Amino acid sequence: MNATLVRTGYSPNIKERRDCSTALFDADGEMIAQAETMPVHLGAMPYSVAAAVEAFPPETLSPGDSVLLNDPFRGGAHLPDLTLVTPIHDADGDAVIAFAANRAHHADIGGSTAGSVAADSTEIYQEGLRIPPVKFEAGTGAVAEDGTPVGEVREDVLSMILANVRTPEERRGDLRAQVAANATGRRRFRELAAEHGDDLAPALEAINDYSERRMRAELAELPDGTYEFADALDDDGRGNEDLAVEVTLTVDGDAVTVDFTGTAAQTDGPVNAVLAVTASATYYAVRCVTDPDIPPNHGCYRPIDIVAPEGTIVNPEPPAAVVGGNLETSQRVTDTVLGALAQAAPEAVAAAGQGTMNNVTLGGTDPRDGSPYAFYETQGGGFGGRAGGDGMDGVHVHMSNTLNTPAEVLETAYPLRVERYALRPDSGGAGASRGGLGLRRDIRVRDHTARVSLLAERHESHPYGLAGGGEGTNGAAYLVDEDGEELEKLPAKHTRDLPAGSVVSVRTPGGGGYGDPADRDADAVERDLRLGKLTPEAAREQYGYEATGEEQDEDSEPSAGRPERDD
Repeated sequence: MNATLVRTGYSPNIKERRDCSTALFDADGEMIAQAETMPVHLGAMPYSVAAAVEAFPPETLSPGDSVLLNDPFRGGAHLPDLTLVTPIHDADGDAVIAFAANRAHHADIGGSTAGSVAADSTEIYQEGLRIPPVKFEAGTGAVAEDGTPVGEVREDVLSMILANVRTPEERRGDLRAQVAANATGRRRFRELAAEHGDDLAPALEAINDYSERRMRAELAELPDGTYEFADALDDDGRGNEDLAVEVTLTVDGDAVTVDFTGTAAQTDGPVNAVLAVTASATYYAVRCVTDPDIPPNHGCYRPIDIVAPEGTIVNPEPPAAVVGGNLETSQRVTDTVLGALAQAAPEAVAAAGQGTMNNVTLGGTDPRDGSPYAFYETQGGGFGGRAGGDGMDGVHVHMSNTLNTPAEVLETAYPLRVERYALRPDSGGAGASRGGLGLRRDIRVRDHTARVSLLAERHESHPYGLAGGGEGTNGAAYLVDEDGEELEKLPAKHTRDLPAGSVVSVRTPGGGGYGDPADRDADAVERDLRLGKLTPEAAREQYGYEATGEEQDEDSEPSAGRPERDD
């Protein structure tokens, strides 16, 4: 299903960055399998299926139907993420035996800003078209050659969507890819049903029970106790700062309770994370410290209880602005839950990663053909150092598991140019295991005025280190001149028009370090100097290492083309 979605996706956001996810659910709407792509999507997908089933009970669905939604307060995450839920009927078309579902981040879904990731929104109505569960495909009663039912997209619903977005043909193409992905899931699942007959439903239940047993066994290995940790968002873009995310994590035998009581009240800006997003981040963090080979499904999550008080930034009430909750607050929830788990399983948890998705959107009218465009991208950064190994450099961290947009694709698809793309020397936190390096990406606006929106975190705070490791360098954004010199520092959450020729430079955070820097191997310091990841000054300050001048040229700058890895 996921391969179909990526291969048939129309936009660079789907086919290049792979900002999409797929999953299968049983007849009761419990997740039985998922493609491991975007963590922030996958724990939230069950909420979308539940909303679709509530609006359209299985007995009301016909073969060939599908349901579309994006409403964050009815099972969605944020408005750019459109979820398609397709019932899978038995061979006679009489009963629903499963559901296929997928979620894709659309590069524009309307709203006040191209790309629909507005840093200045204060209510959800400004963030784009809000779609409650609606029937998107209707079964025709016909059957394809392979025996699967035929559905037709409802043109009235499609027309409504396309009339509210800046890039309708791109949206049409990505929606068709979502339909194709679920068609693949429906066809393959029907083949399973034909092969296994009455044994299939008990097998699906057994898969969930198996995952639950394995998860409970893993949790039972953690020491019982209550572990607390707190972190914060820098701000909401509306003047509200140091928004606390607090967690009390209790391990009790083979179960865990994650309580967010004490977290900041929902706020004016767009950093409120709906419960589905908070659950995604929590499930992911717990999976990180247990066995990652446990099949991720409903049973895997049964031993995890989440308490998220209503009216907070981890469970807001409508009409809160939420686009950044999915993107940024999800990362801080992950950092906080992992920080608590590090007390229970110190060697199983890495230091904090960059803690942000560094969202960049640019939009306007393409001077090459006069058509509107919307570019959206998240930027990689540093992964945290860990017991026995450095953090990875220039990668998408935790809740964001996408690829980048290759410079060649970006420059072909949009009236933009990548002027610089490099790792940031010295940005990883010092430690026995160094934190991964952040990135610098400079993008020029070509021959037109573009609207830019930045939505990022960790511009004030730093990714934390563990076990004596140092903090990672925080992020920043600037307007720069022809030589890349800084002209103006930009807020982390900022929207403005940029005239032709403007260059916006995004600097992403490095990961925190793990372990005492005094314990770092001298060969590792020399290697970092040779590769340009560490300057002589930083080597001296952080590790007490005096460079001889033979390790590197001080002006060298490492490429971001391929992260350096020890393994």
